[in-house]
Amino acid sequence: MTMKKLIALCALLGLTTMAQGQPTYLNPKAPVEERVKDALRRMTLHEKIQMLHAQSKFTSAGVPRLGIRQLNMDDGPHGVRAELEWNSWSPAKWTNDSVVAFPSLTCLAATWNRNLSREYGNAVSEEFAFRGKDIMLGPGSTIARTPLCGRNFEYTGEDPYLAGEIVTPYIQGAQQNGVACCLKHFFLNNQEIERFKVNVVASERTINEIYLPAFKKAVQKGGLWTIMGSYNLWLNTHCCQHDSLLNGILKRQWGFDGAVVSDWGGVNDTWQAATGGCDIEMGSFTDGFTKDADFGYNDYFMADKMEKLVKEGKLPMAVVDDKAARVLRTIFRTAMNPDKVIGKQCSEDHYDVCRRIGEEGIVLLKNAGRNPMLPLDTMTSRRILVVGENATRSLTEGGGSSELKTLFDITPLDAIRKAFGNHSTIDYAQGYYSGRAMYGHQEKLDPARQQSLMKEAIDKAGNADLIIYIGGLNKNAMQDCESNDRESYDLSFGQNELISQLAAVQPQMVVVTFGGNAYATPWIDKVQALVHCWYLGSMSGTALANVLTGTVNPSGKLPVTFARNYEDYPYVKYGAEAYPGVKLQNPSHLTGDFEVSYKEGIYVGYRHFDTRRVKPQFAFGHGLSYTTFAYGKPTISGRTVSLTITNTGSRAGKETVQFYVGDMKASIDRPAKELKGFEKVELQPGQTTTVSYTIADEDLQFYNESTHSWCAEPGRFRIYVGASSADIRGSVDFVL
Repeated sequence: MTMKKLIALCALLGLTTMAQGQPTYLNPKAPVEERVKDALRRMTLHEKIQMLHAQSKFTSAGVPRLGIRQLNMDDGPHGVRAELEWNSWSPAKWTNDSVVAFPSLTCLAATWNRNLSREYGNAVSEEFAFRGKDIMLGPGSTIARTPLCGRNFEYTGEDPYLAGEIVTPYIQGAQQNGVACCLKHFFLNNQEIERFKVNVVASERTINEIYLPAFKKAVQKGGLWTIMGSYNLWLNTHCCQHDSLLNGILKRQWGFDGAVVSDWGGVNDTWQAATGGCDIEMGSFTDGFTKDADFGYNDYFMADKMEKLVKEGKLPMAVVDDKAARVLRTIFRTAMNPDKVIGKQCSEDHYDVCRRIGEEGIVLLKNAGRNPMLPLDTMTSRRILVVGENATRSLTEGGGSSELKTLFDITPLDAIRKAFGNHSTIDYAQGYYSGRAMYGHQEKLDPARQQSLMKEAIDKAGNADLIIYIGGLNKNAMQDCESNDRESYDLSFGQNELISQLAAVQPQMVVVTFGGNAYATPWIDKVQALVHCWYLGSMSGTALANVLTGTVNPSGKLPVTFARNYEDYPYVKYGAEAYPGVKLQNPSHLTGDFEVSYKEGIYVGYRHFDTRRVKPQFAFGHGLSYTTFAYGKPTISGRTVSLTITNTGSRAGKETVQFYVGDMKASIDRPAKELKGFEKVELQPGQTTTVSYTIADEDLQFYNESTHSWCAEPGRFRIYVGASSADIRGSVDFVL
């Protein structure tokens, strides 16, 4: 047979020869879609099916026969999780998997800084790439509906516009390195209580105005490559296998061309998963805590069972081809992307990014008095007492899937000693204890030990000139932790009493709190200053000390509302039906047996507080500075609102100018105002700059349930310019 005839025969059979060169799917310079089509036509049904489910705890299969690589996934979004064994939740005990813990996403949201978000995504994805990971399971853009949700620290606040603006550059910064972001959790995963079986009831307007926009922006503006379905149900169907959600909204309406990855154990039925839009099934039949059931990966819903449906003619081959194409597209964008970076781990520049995000996310909530206590002068000689478990506790441990194994963490106590130790004496008292960070349950605490620690702190307070209290939440179960919600809006472990008693002994006290949620502050009038830190990661202590001493001017702004009382949150008045939900009668395994109704509708967070005129303790967007900013009078030209802002203080600083839009007369009930723009500017003392915001069509719209579409009614709109949702510095009107 001649070579010419051999090539022709190979072409007829769909094969290649060396004379033809590489198959298209192996050609890294070929367009991704051509590679996908070429690979797909060479694969058997079984090979396609094998790609659609896990082959280990954190990998899905490639096609070894064709040289197509597997997908390696790992938990994020704050860093790469420690390596686990191939088929269990047990640590693999590697010695080279220690990483940088980056600040929590609530901290990133509190920076209100798009550029920092891109730097975050770039840096964390470099660590994923270095560890050989293709998909980072994060970031998260789930809305903080309740301050009790144990997983809010992984998300980006209560406002859909802010959430979308923060996660989008993170995604772009990560995916430019060939690491896919897997945005979590799509959608309505706003509580951890009964998360596997709770059916969420929310109006069409509510989901479109509050719970979908951040995801949509991540898909359409961020170019998202993968997305993770949530455990909960919507319209009585699990979100990981939801045709209307995944095929209808995500893929057809939004044009998402990537792969939908189930949350671990989120798939419950072969037919629903096959037809409902899930592309990669992960973690089925495991309890998520300790052990696997006695079965193989081919027992997954989207494995042999789905292959059988195709062979019997009950499931169209086109369904499998679409899923396989989406997985192949992900592989060629990541694992087989010639431009994927090698990456690096625990590098100096990564720690620098970590520190800067932490510094800029710290929010100065209170700094009272004619001569504010903060910043603290490191040259003044005094006796400083540091109180609180979080001064020494590792806050990179616990929290569930986002727990990290770090190379090192700088604690607040160590950083304070370094900053103040040359001129002041530093003493420490733990004050309280919270037990070990254990997933799914709490350690039983000894009341006598708790009282002893409190007494020790109060006794030492009598000898101090200044108290720096460092407490708040942590990542224990029933705190900021996956699988549970908080049990109370108060700080736990007797901290309210401890803070009050310390302030009675020594009123010269700064309170510093860590945590991913808002909390009650019944002692607020007794303390001079309050600083909230979220979770700051490996450079936690350094970032905090730099803000306390004024080395860095605080510029963080709240991405959530701090209510005065828990009862002030909008859903609370509706009782258990609105949170945490109620048990249903006669449920099935596909419909769940628990239901929660979002009866507050679109009035989440500041939309409720502003519209219903409920005064918060600290408003959405609030955050103080060591300098002052003067806002000029806003003007409007066409659709562009502009104003000057001047640093009128003596320190360089950053300020976030926030733009809210209010409809002055609408045919339906609308919030008083909604965030539609923001700009963060850095100014030297005396410097002035101009900040602008251009009104987009969508900024004026509401979702009309009667027409199932977005619309804006002609009339007068007011553009509010403020330093927070409650601190409005000026406004202009716009007529549509």
